[in-house]
Amino acid sequence: MISNIAKRYARAFFEIAEEEKKLEQYYRELNLFSSVVEKNKDLKGFLANPIFEQEDKKKVLEQVISKLSLSPMTVNFLKLLIDKKRIDALADIESCYRQQMDEVLKKLSATVKTAFPLSEEMLAYVKSGLEKMTGKQVDVTVETDQSLLGGIMIGVGDTLYDGSIKSQLNNMRNLLGEAR
Repeated sequence: MISNIAKRYARAFFEIAEEEKKLEQYYRELNLFSSVVEKNKDLKGFLANPIFEQEDKKKVLEQVISKLSLSPMTVNFLKLLIDKKRIDALADIESCYRQQMDEVLKKLSATVKTAFPLSEEMLAYVKSGLEKMTGKQVDVTVETDQSLLGGIMIGVGDTLYDGSIKSQLNNMRNLLGEAR
């Protein structure tokens, strides 16, 4: 559940990005910093811990930012999150920003899970099918999950299309169990 606070910060940053016509650039920068924080549990804990002084957090933020080459607007936004003690909501802010950006740019994110890696042709086929079905440009993330046994699972927003063999076997098992 994403908080209203995260939504407000995301909306504010999004409006600035939209005004400056840098929606995707600011998203990439926000995503880059967010992924660095998520991968480093010590950094994440430090930034979220209210015991540490805001100035110490800003110094650490400056060190991390210096290695990432972010735009001044993104840097100022991250500093604002530290000042307002909202840096712990960064992942939710990034998620809200992405949703708003995708809506404006008429894009969707889809996750495709298969038991085996997809060929380029099959990935293009799945992507074009999703684009025809939704009427939007689709960014596809492919994951391999051998527990599916075969087939494909596609997640688009809140909808899951499950054509995996594992799911079909479970459905048959349930039907056979009910037939007794």
